[in-house]
Amino acid sequence: MVLNPDMPEVNNSVTRPLVSVLLATRNEEAFIERTLASLLQQKCSGFDLEILVIDGLSTDSTLRRIAEVAGRDPRVRVINNSDREIPFAWNLGVKAAAGEYVCTLGAHCVYEPEYLSVCLGELGANGAVGCGGRAITRCAKGSVQARLCGWILGHPFGCSTRSFRTQPEGFVDSPAYPVFLKGAIVRAGGFDENLHRNEDNDMSRKLRAAGGKLYCTWKTRCYYFGKSRLPDLFRYAFRNGLWNAIGLGKNLRMMSLRHFVPFGFILTLVLLALASLVPSPFASGACIGLLGLVALHMSGGFLAGLHIAVKERRWEALSLPLFFLIFHMAYGTGTCWGFAKVMTKMARGQPGNIRREPAA
Repeated sequence: MVLNPDMPEVNNSVTRPLVSVLLATRNEEAFIERTLASLLQQKCSGFDLEILVIDGLSTDSTLRRIAEVAGRDPRVRVINNSDREIPFAWNLGVKAAAGEYVCTLGAHCVYEPEYLSVCLGELGANGAVGCGGRAITRCAKGSVQARLCGWILGHPFGCSTRSFRTQPEGFVDSPAYPVFLKGAIVRAGGFDENLHRNEDNDMSRKLRAAGGKLYCTWKTRCYYFGKSRLPDLFRYAFRNGLWNAIGLGKNLRMMSLRHFVPFGFILTLVLLALASLVPSPFASGACIGLLGLVALHMSGGFLAGLHIAVKERRWEALSLPLFFLIFHMAYGTGTCWGFAKVMTKMARGQPGNIRREPAA
């Protein structure tokens, strides 16, 4: 085992380490019971467990369902998050956590019984400050729209080969649903509460900039259940794209180039469309380029859809080229809108609090 100087020294003959699971929720009635059940069924032979559910003022039956679970198992506690956004939830959870380890987990996931124990062991074995398992995307429901949403998010053509949903085993930029050393999170200053998205990427960057390692293990996995309706998925893509631009304005090293491929795609489409409308010797070439770029994207989407159709034996997957295109355009449009907001802020004399950090 590679020793990590940040690892707490534990004498297992006297005490056991405590792992604090942090679960941010808001209107999660469709999944919360399954998620909590999978966490309460974790194999905890080498550690103790507490589960802190930080709820962002849910208006559905989420809190009632959590209270029913907590009434049966005292390891579950509820914390109110009046600010509602995720980074506030993580910071409230870290402050309240009694464990040496904290896990920032998703409420739309089901975790294998050994998920925490494997991540905890791999964290120590690889000298890391954070370790997550493999995240497998599953369809939220059996409807056609839910299947399409799951396939879009779960395929590398939809979200790249370096997304937390598709990343390989080994050291990574940002692991999915990780177990962290609490001390490392505290020393990094906690989560940036100005980032309502990508706060995990920002934390990963701060940890890596401080010399910490982050690891993804395929020895265990969790199952992520995405959106069940295509309009919700496209809104999700737009919002993620928007926060990519805002996040870049706060920390130039927080985002990777892959996060801006949809932005480059839609910007190219717009420029080619404008060039094709302006009378010039280049108009016809721009029109051909526009049609060619869309055809190239649709071809890639067709190959991805064909792969899924054969694998899943679901021929509705052949409609995916259109929905891949809309998904990427929504994502890219969100980034354009985000950059517009950042530029507007800069024009008003507010530079966006850009933070530059040393390379990891």
